[in-house]
Amino acid sequence: MATAAASSLLPLHSSRRTPPIAGALPSSLARRSFSRFPVSSPFLSSPFTSPSFYPTSKRFSSPSSNFYVKADAQEEKKKVLVVNTNSGGHAIIGFYFARQLLGSGHEVTVFTVGEESSDKMKKPPFTRFLELASAGGRMVWGDPAEVGKIVGTAAFDVVLDNNGKDLDAVKCIALAMSSPNETLILGESSSSGPVADWAKSAGIKQLLYISSAGIYKTGDEFPHLEGDPVKDDAGHVFVEKYVADLSFSSWAIFRPQYIIGSGNNKDCEEWFFDRIVRNRPVPIPGSGVQLTNISHVRDLSSMLSLAVDKPLAANGKIFNCVCDRAVTLDGMARLCAKAAGQELKIVHYDPKALRIDSRKAFPFRNMHFYAEPRAAKEILGWTSTTNLPEDLKERFDEYVSIGRDKKQMQFDIDDKILESLKVMVTV
Repeated sequence: MATAAASSLLPLHSSRRTPPIAGALPSSLARRSFSRFPVSSPFLSSPFTSPSFYPTSKRFSSPSSNFYVKADAQEEKKKVLVVNTNSGGHAIIGFYFARQLLGSGHEVTVFTVGEESSDKMKKPPFTRFLELASAGGRMVWGDPAEVGKIVGTAAFDVVLDNNGKDLDAVKCIALAMSSPNETLILGESSSSGPVADWAKSAGIKQLLYISSAGIYKTGDEFPHLEGDPVKDDAGHVFVEKYVADLSFSSWAIFRPQYIIGSGNNKDCEEWFFDRIVRNRPVPIPGSGVQLTNISHVRDLSSMLSLAVDKPLAANGKIFNCVCDRAVTLDGMARLCAKAAGQELKIVHYDPKALRIDSRKAFPFRNMHFYAEPRAAKEILGWTSTTNLPEDLKERFDEYVSIGRDKKQMQFDIDDKILESLKVMVTV
């Protein structure tokens, strides 16, 4: 039977305090020259949709104008290497981070895992690299294990390695680069980024690692706060411990969750749009009142950028890299329908009773799963700008502009669920 329970966007709050995480303060930052290396590759581009902000926030500009961020003349300009994963939902983090840094006047090189000619590069955000190149960014491709060989004598103040979710992926290479550097940021993808040992041997003074909020243990209290218990067997946990034990002068860890934003190559809001525009019921596991975090990628990018700007404050800390509001699963469906301007029919089901793997049938966890970005607010002075009603309207406009609303699609798992519930589909 179809239901439509009320939902809401809820502010995250808890009386618990985040325990401080000790860490040494970084020494004076050493500056080195940047050795330029050529980019001999054609770039693919797609229309850029500027993300929405609250009225009090700045907006990104269109691709025809300069990036919206204007750096203060007194701010230190840094040379940044972004080692970006070539798949998964985290690829967009490196893209937005690079774009924001370029807009702030920093020099940025994007090192994408894999080959430039691969089919993966035909998908966003990689098809958006022309935006970075137009703003002065440089692009290279290759194996992270050969980062020293690929970048040659180029020196960097910041390295964002958005590529490593288990210990084997980051603990292997040494002496890949001989020149001392300052900041390294690690992140999530497949096991293809042996960078932690390299960073230590190369004299990197600040290490930032992008982990995952998925490592928190399920408990009786929500939202998850920095310092809450984590799963002992999670790959990201082993990497976090390893990073902390390497004794960098400054290090910090970031734990993202679900991400929306233009250029994402992992369906989130699109999953709902696909069903809503085709007048299909939206099957949601459980009661639909489960709470989760869905953050615009610009929030993740701005948090990382603040950590780069404030290495002393960020040192030795863990940050939940999420927005500061929760949304119910039913609420997400309703917000997507409102953004599309169409009617919505929600159908709830019990995955176990129907023998359905909800991980394959639905884009989010079938449980309460949300965290609070308390540390970023208190330590970095960070402010969330995610506004789902506005952001989803913008995302739907882009969804239509690329023609996905007219694309032929199969809904085999949906059909199995609806058939079991005896729910008719009229298209």
